[in-house]
Amino acid sequence: MLRPRPAVRHRPFGTAPSGEDVGLWRLESPSGVYAEILTYGGVLHALGVPDTRGETANVVLSLPTVEEYAEKGPYLGALIGRYANRIAHGRFTLDGTTYRVPRNDRGHALHGGPGGFDTKVWAAEPVLEAETAALRLTLRSPDGDMGFPGALDVTVTYALDTAGTLSVVCAATTDRPTVVSLTHHAYFNLAAAGDVLGHTLRVDAPAYLPVDADGIPLGPLHEVADTPFDLTSPRLLGSCVEAADEQIVQAGGYDHCWALSTQGPGPLRPAARLAAPAESRVMEVWTTAPGLQVYTANQLDGSLSDGADRSLERHGAVCLETQHFPDAPNRADYPSPVLRPGATAHRRTEFRFPHLADGGHRS
Repeated sequence: MLRPRPAVRHRPFGTAPSGEDVGLWRLESPSGVYAEILTYGGVLHALGVPDTRGETANVVLSLPTVEEYAEKGPYLGALIGRYANRIAHGRFTLDGTTYRVPRNDRGHALHGGPGGFDTKVWAAEPVLEAETAALRLTLRSPDGDMGFPGALDVTVTYALDTAGTLSVVCAATTDRPTVVSLTHHAYFNLAAAGDVLGHTLRVDAPAYLPVDADGIPLGPLHEVADTPFDLTSPRLLGSCVEAADEQIVQAGGYDHCWALSTQGPGPLRPAARLAAPAESRVMEVWTTAPGLQVYTANQLDGSLSDGADRSLERHGAVCLETQHFPDAPNRADYPSPVLRPGATAHRRTEFRFPHLADGGHRS
């Protein structure tokens, strides 16, 4: 009997505002996990994961059309660049020259500015191997794009293996010194319904970055001990985001970066573990990135819908964004996001589903 193998499929998915055609690529694993990726924004449009009873559901928030992603989507599932998170006042200085990025969030630059990588149509190439179904996306960001120096060549590879692990591997090179921090902005709900307040979350980090009311880091790292940011053991998200803590209250939940490393990118290591109620689905995040931004969908308000029967509500998902620290281009004491010619900015993040190790069922 032939062993099931990964598969890659493709279909059209509308037209981008630029007039470019948008495709949807579906990666399928024998584990039952599937991933659907759009060439618009590199969006992870769907991630189907079986639960412990073998029932598969989409565990990421999505929108039904390209138009809605372009006009309304709060970075749902998108690839983010050139710089994930915030740059204070939309400016930074590199090698004595000051650069300005358009400000699109309370007077600051967020996720690379209003024309970031989430708004681009990426070139796509399927890659099918014996143990892996993959999609290689490429994009060239010209010198001066959103104010950043240097032309940047970016490759992002989504890969799904036979065990059901989804990896997102980013690589970027430049022809001039620049700053870069790429991330993936999926909104996860492992129950595939309702909110995530009943999920538990563990983050493998001893410190985090407190922020001001605009989401800009106040300065040095703060130890998580004896705070609602201590997720070194799994905690119920509902009890955390409702805590009477100044940082939690001003953000409406989590929208903070945990420090996985203070030395910059490193070896692949565990970053977080998210579990649905009764651990019907469990996801581990492994990464080489120095930071993990946890965002509990504080700004969703139910005005968006997936086009079926699900509105996107506040705390309806949690984002686990592996990245450099926010505002690192302006902070010499943070791991450096500077990329110079001849070097490659490389990042690997894996989303693993350990409950599938026994075939998706528990005895």
